[in-house]
Amino acid sequence: MGDDLHEYLVAHGSTPDPVVADLIKETWSVLPKSAGMQVSPEQARFLELLARLIGARYAVEVGTFTGLSSIAITRGMGPEGRMLCCDVSEEYTSIARRYWARAGLTDQIELRLAPALDTLRALPAEPHLDLVFIDADKTGYSAYWAELVPRVRPGGVLLVDNTLWSGRVLNPVSDDDKAIAAFNDEVAADDRVESVLLPIADGLTLARRR
Repeated sequence: MGDDLHEYLVAHGSTPDPVVADLIKETWSVLPKSAGMQVSPEQARFLELLARLIGARYAVEVGTFTGLSSIAITRGMGPEGRMLCCDVSEEYTSIARRYWARAGLTDQIELRLAPALDTLRALPAEPHLDLVFIDADKTGYSAYWAELVPRVRPGGVLLVDNTLWSGRVLNPVSDDDKAIAAFNDEVAADDRVESVLLPIADGLTLARRR
């Protein structure tokens, strides 16, 4: 998608509000080499709308970065929603904390700075999660999926970012390429969910727990 068409897309339903616009701007200014890890404006809007559509009240995010996706999902859940964020970077999430405060969401979001698998394995084992968003180290996707699918309630949703991986899933070379390609095959064969891979941003897998 060219820049002009993307600007048109964002202008027709995904225009960031001042908090999100400032977060996007700061992320690109302070972390120019890593800012590509931030979800796109239209992806953030999709996450917010989907959380609202399914009536989510408890969500888990693996990979928070500077906080845009967590803001979107928590806003979608409304004032009763609770979000658990898993990350290992104090540098990145210190920015997220400031913008959670600006968005009035601090009391709704819990951040655990620890290896995500440790955090996930400490959660109750029974199905209780409404929504999950995975956007972290690509070689860890299968392990995160294994921990999270059993904990998502029937009818709950799992979302996984970067599953087209700039097209490198077609000819995987690096470890990350191969991990994403293998993960996509795993999801497609998982009869616990019904799923679709959407061409949003760098590819977004949407799965519903049966």
